[in-house]
Amino acid sequence: LPTLVASVSVEGAGYLNFRFDRGAFTAEHFRSVMMPPPASGERVIVEHTNINPNKAAHIGHLRNSVLGDTYVRCSKWLGDRVETQNYIDDTGVQVADVVVAFQRLEKKSVAEIEQLIATSERFDYLCWDVYSKMAQYYAAHPEALEWRRETLHEIEQEGSDTAILAALIARAIVHRHLATVLRLGIQYDLLPKESDIIHLHFWDRAFELLKQSGAVIYETEGKHKGCWVMKLDESEQFSGMNEPDKILVRSNGTVTYTGKDIAYQLWKLGMLDRTFDYRKFTTYPDGHVLWETTHGGDGDLSAPKFGGATRVVNVIDSRQAYLQKVVKEGVHQVAGEKGADASIHFAYEMVALTPTTAKALGMEVSEEDAKRAYVEMSGRKGFGVKADDMLDELERKATEAVLTNAEELDAAEAALIGRQVGVAALRYFMLRFGRNKVIAFDIDEALRFEGDSGPYLQYSTVRVQNIFRKMKEREIDPRIGEREVEDLTLNQGLTDEMWELVKLSAELPGAIRRAVDSLELSIVTQYLLEMAQKFNSFYHKYPIMNEKDAAERQRRAVCAEVFRLTMVRALDLLGIPVPARM
Repeated sequence: LPTLVASVSVEGAGYLNFRFDRGAFTAEHFRSVMMPPPASGERVIVEHTNINPNKAAHIGHLRNSVLGDTYVRCSKWLGDRVETQNYIDDTGVQVADVVVAFQRLEKKSVAEIEQLIATSERFDYLCWDVYSKMAQYYAAHPEALEWRRETLHEIEQEGSDTAILAALIARAIVHRHLATVLRLGIQYDLLPKESDIIHLHFWDRAFELLKQSGAVIYETEGKHKGCWVMKLDESEQFSGMNEPDKILVRSNGTVTYTGKDIAYQLWKLGMLDRTFDYRKFTTYPDGHVLWETTHGGDGDLSAPKFGGATRVVNVIDSRQAYLQKVVKEGVHQVAGEKGADASIHFAYEMVALTPTTAKALGMEVSEEDAKRAYVEMSGRKGFGVKADDMLDELERKATEAVLTNAEELDAAEAALIGRQVGVAALRYFMLRFGRNKVIAFDIDEALRFEGDSGPYLQYSTVRVQNIFRKMKEREIDPRIGEREVEDLTLNQGLTDEMWELVKLSAELPGAIRRAVDSLELSIVTQYLLEMAQKFNSFYHKYPIMNEKDAAERQRRAVCAEVFRLTMVRALDLLGIPVPARM
């Protein structure tokens, strides 16, 4: 705006230098800190979490959930209409193995499993052990793998005892997973279920479209004889591979996971000409309704419209990169460049634990592993740390730290702040690294109250709140109301340090846009860390409350309030709460 420009000068090579009127700019920005842009009108589906419903979530799953949820929050802030999905593979191998263990090893009936679910506080923990036990049994008795094959077939036979048991187990585990991620403030709009995709024959329609486009061919000879395959050798992104062709339908007629994923992706993009029915799965404490897919004619006519997005973001780890490329190519064959461009794989690397943290959380760490940078986890071996155990320990240690610094707090308030600090520690740690970097989670590093951490950002924000609270107690008016900011001249005496705070705040919306477009959410954490560091440096040099000159005190207070508003609103996009005090 011209009114915000103090001067314009011509520089070398014909460039124009515009210099802002720092005071006018600050007053204008003060009224619009972190104001979201206009609605984009774009309909976006973000699929994330997708934990197999066979056992408790572990710490490695949480990176997916935090990345996905933060992307959703930022995308909504940017004006997109976002639908958050958590895909439930309720007919897969992992669920089948738990069913086999309960039926063959534990000798449990459906009624007994129902009783276990009703009486077990942590049914997902119980299944963690059962799943590991089954894996060990397979290793010792390979012939038992036939049980798995039989069970997978029976699960797809709707109404069978095995299918009923699988649905019962999966549903109970999903409820536990939802409770786990809700501790981090993570919610969803829809739970699409694999079983519904199967029973509604999504693949049949997708198969017709793929055949019409010439994307798949039937092999009559060679090692893929009798299979329907997608030929990928002509695509540049698959060049140089030893086996570029991807089987979508095996010779026995079964559809591969990739085939079903293509069908699901086409539905998300509104290109399948068939859809689910929906019913309510649960209602969150804030009243938000979580829906699930269904196919049995028991759908709720009041359900909102799902699917039909203009952009689909699948948050899936880097190990699935090849399969996601195949899915994208399948969509490309049916829907052309537009469909392929709308199919986005948000890839990320795995989460491990530092040996110190692994030991502290009860894992047995060998001498060899203790020398490594990180310890990997394996759910099949039962080797890992459950997400709820990690969150419990984070909250416990955070509460201890809070009480150390503020002994006057009562137990309930300290516990609340401890939970908020624990959430900040974990969520920030999952976001601060580039998504293509393996994370070695360290509980002590995550909980630091100084440096590159969530608690540090919380503390810096709460520090401003404390300043204004103390000023109010001493009846010192910071004069930061909108009218007072307009009436007083700020540009006189607005130092470089003050200007840097304001300028960074004004640049943050652009950083959020870059973070979403590049799928690199660490851009936002880097900005907020720099802002917190600059504020703490600024406040050390320019204290507010004890400043005698009213105009100077106001300038400092306005800059502090710009910082506070920026942090509160930006931290909310990261899912990080700001405690009332620390």
